[in-house]
Amino acid sequence: MTTAKAPRAWQRMLSGRRLDLLDPSPLDVELTDIAHGLARVARWNGQTSGDHAFSVAQHCLIVETIFRHFNDATPGDCLMALLHDAPEYVIGDMISPFKAVVGGGYKTVEKRLEAAVHLRFGLPPHPSRELKDKIKKADTIAAYFEATVLAGFTPAEAQKFFGQPRGITRDMLSMDPFPALEAQRLFCERFAEIEAARGVTP
Repeated sequence: MTTAKAPRAWQRMLSGRRLDLLDPSPLDVELTDIAHGLARVARWNGQTSGDHAFSVAQHCLIVETIFRHFNDATPGDCLMALLHDAPEYVIGDMISPFKAVVGGGYKTVEKRLEAAVHLRFGLPPHPSRELKDKIKKADTIAAYFEATVLAGFTPAEAQKFFGQPRGITRDMLSMDPFPALEAQRLFCERFAEIEAARGVTP
């Protein structure tokens, strides 16, 4: 008796790569696909003000800016901060309450994609617990400003969910939503800057 294999879950990318969502290979990960996808995935399920959706790509840029502000970080650490939501170029940005409903299956796929992305760019498969906590702190600060500036939260509501940011202010961050092509371009530019600092040539 043979055991049936799980069906492949392929996603075709604009680069021509075909990524297996259940068993992603670093060889099928391309920066152009990541930047393109993240620039077109809306944070907050699109429930933000402005002429454009506030994209995950722009969120990643803000998180990396906040991360650098609070940490004397290596270029590799900065790259992990920039790529902290990279799996969403494939699986989208699911709001936290729904992630809790979906459960462990989502997290399993997310972790596999994270490892594939990191290995593609010469990083450890996952950040250390200390680094993950620092990136999460920056992520939470970004969420506070996104909530109050773009998503209609009062400061009191946002403080309840995300805490009160200290040591950084809204005017230090680019909160006006970028058009998708601009977010994509800036994401790629920041990636290239970090790679140059790491001594990685394209």
